[in-house]
Amino acid sequence: MGAGATVDELTNPPLRSQQRIKDQQQTSPGVTPSPASMATTSTTTTPTTTTPPTQSTISTSTSTPPPNNLAVAALDGAPFTESQSRIEFNREYNTALSAALSSLVSTFVGFPFDSVKTRMQAYKFKSVLDCVMVTKKTEGISGFFRGVGAPMISVSIVRTLSFSIYAQCKATYTTIANSVMGAGYVVDPAGPIPLTEDQLAHPGKNLLRAIPTYFMSGFTAGGFIAMFSCPFEFTKLSTQIEMLMARASYANLPDSEFTKTYVPKGTLESAKDIVRRRGITGLYSGFRYHFVRDALGTSLYFSVYESSKQLSRMYSPTQADPGPLVIAISGGLCGIFSWAVLFPIDTMKSIAQRDVLTRRPGEVFKPRKFQLLNPRMYRGLGVSVVRTGLVNMTFFSIYEPLFKHLMASSERKAATLEA
Repeated sequence: MGAGATVDELTNPPLRSQQRIKDQQQTSPGVTPSPASMATTSTTTTPTTTTPPTQSTISTSTSTPPPNNLAVAALDGAPFTESQSRIEFNREYNTALSAALSSLVSTFVGFPFDSVKTRMQAYKFKSVLDCVMVTKKTEGISGFFRGVGAPMISVSIVRTLSFSIYAQCKATYTTIANSVMGAGYVVDPAGPIPLTEDQLAHPGKNLLRAIPTYFMSGFTAGGFIAMFSCPFEFTKLSTQIEMLMARASYANLPDSEFTKTYVPKGTLESAKDIVRRRGITGLYSGFRYHFVRDALGTSLYFSVYESSKQLSRMYSPTQADPGPLVIAISGGLCGIFSWAVLFPIDTMKSIAQRDVLTRRPGEVFKPRKFQLLNPRMYRGLGVSVVRTGLVNMTFFSIYEPLFKHLMASSERKAATLEA
């Protein structure tokens, strides 16, 4: 992965294995691809003897990607040299660091919108403006950032896990599909694997075959991270609507008196209070809605993001890699589309969790029915679309250049050490 690496290198199948083969071909004299391995390309490659890698060979290795079945064969786990291990570690470390830092910034930027969205889902306001004005009047500017601590931590971890799990699942599902349907059936037009003449002539068919892989990989990643993120989301919601619940309990007090006398718990204290009163399982209130939202949402998220980038490349006269504008637009679209489709489920999750919070521990109550066509299920949709578009445009716009910069810096340090 050179200085020109992008998020494609995280999400294309199976990149870690492909990088191993590239490095092994550079460090092992006389490595020759097998005849079967060359069946996936339309040209014949003459085997050559390579020399030990230098900085220039490492940085330009992306220009000679390996065939499909060589990448699959690397899954058997060939041994790493010290140099290859360092490259692998740098890739893993820089991916995690880029995702974490980008998530911190994008979550903070979009949190006020999320706060307004949650309040409108859980309580009735005349409009978005009414919700904003009431919050500003009764809680001040800090009210819009109430509970921001938990999601900044959880979202950063969830993003990193989501990208990593998605990449691994995508590699696995691609291998399975090709073993069932035939080698080269699923290819990634944006990936480093050379395409045959037929594949180059039918980019639309390649994309259609790859979409189910994107979808299933996203579903697996989203379902897994739901188990981790649900407690954080429930705590965040509790903190966001804490003042609204307390005000309903002290309806006889004017807002000015209530604001002076009531002291909010904060994120950590809210989590402790939930565990103290409802046990650890209380943190998973509304989990079924949370699971469906995250699993389907992540499926749509990655499917739209991958497809948007590939479509831009397909219709580009030069078929160049996506630039900053395409990355930002693709990020915004994947967030907006997935959130708009699943917004009623998210609303139902907020209502179910609010019902738990407003009742005594152990109190039995009848669960609400899910009403897809009820207008109430779409309260806050507008502000939510703005929020998710802004958050994901910010995330990918930061992630891509930051990852490139960190990888370039790692390569420079490696070259200095080897010199």
